[in-house]
Amino acid sequence: MSDWRIIDADGHVMELDEQIREYLGPPYRDAWHRSYAFFPSLDGWIRAVRHGGGKDGPDAAEWLRFLDECRIEQTVLYPTLGLAHGLIQDVDWAVALARAYNDWLHARFLQQSPRLKGVALLPVQNIEAAVAELRRAVEELGMVGAVLPAVTIDGRPYGNDVFHPLWEEAERLDVPIAIHGGTSAQLGLDRMTTFISAHAVEHLFAQARQLCSMVFDGVFELFPRLRVAFLEAGVGWVPWMLDRLDEEYERKGQWAPRLRRRPSEYVCSGRVYFSVEVEERALPLAIEALGPDVLLWASDFPHERPREGFAGDLPTLLARTDVTEEVKRRLLWDNPRRFYRLA
Repeated sequence: MSDWRIIDADGHVMELDEQIREYLGPPYRDAWHRSYAFFPSLDGWIRAVRHGGGKDGPDAAEWLRFLDECRIEQTVLYPTLGLAHGLIQDVDWAVALARAYNDWLHARFLQQSPRLKGVALLPVQNIEAAVAELRRAVEELGMVGAVLPAVTIDGRPYGNDVFHPLWEEAERLDVPIAIHGGTSAQLGLDRMTTFISAHAVEHLFAQARQLCSMVFDGVFELFPRLRVAFLEAGVGWVPWMLDRLDEEYERKGQWAPRLRRRPSEYVCSGRVYFSVEVEERALPLAIEALGPDVLLWASDFPHERPREGFAGDLPTLLARTDVTEEVKRRLLWDNPRRFYRLA
């Protein structure tokens, strides 16, 4: 692995209420009772029982040790509890918490090392505030983009016109927007009887819904410089989705009047990125369907596995004989560098 240059396109922090509280302003900082959590539950399933004795999660120093062990040059950090931020109903609290999280991430991680990059959490409950927070996070905190939860409380998908000011600002700032799953709420999965069954499809359902909305409602036609990534659902579903979108447009295109091209042409335009799993059998098909320049490798560290479980991911990917060395180089280095505009 010594000859490979690697960027982790999606790692995670494990944010703690007592730390974020330091960055809250009035009236929340001094009035909050510790019995209540800042973020809502992701979906009611227990996720707090962790491998390795329930460690709180890596701080900046621990993250840098992980990068050194895996010979990764940089990582882009995403939230954990913040993936439920879209479920907050109180708009003022959503705005205040997003600002506090971004200030916490900047102070606790981004200022500790240039190898640690961050994306901003935005209060999509108030688009004007989300636009302002994106601008502040990029221009004042040096963040490289923003993350939007794939599930939100009001249910409006991101193809809705209400989000247009956010896409305009992302284009102006030349930063990407990442759609990230993490909750099974509001996806019709509430009758699942086990966490594993809900978790197996929650990312896929949420991501497919958002991609379908953004394509058919004309987001990629109206905002030709917008870069978007769909993270942590793998990429095996995307070739099937391309066929499905084109088939729908061929038969019912009058219901997508903004489109000037086939849906698959927008998805394959080089502006829509997807993270891959290292063992996906459909990866060669995805490379053929999408091209090699929009695929990203993501560690997902430290989620769901003991630390030693992450050590085999990169060797597994690099050992694949059905993916060329050139494609591996692109998805490990060239593509995340271009997507996030990393130096």
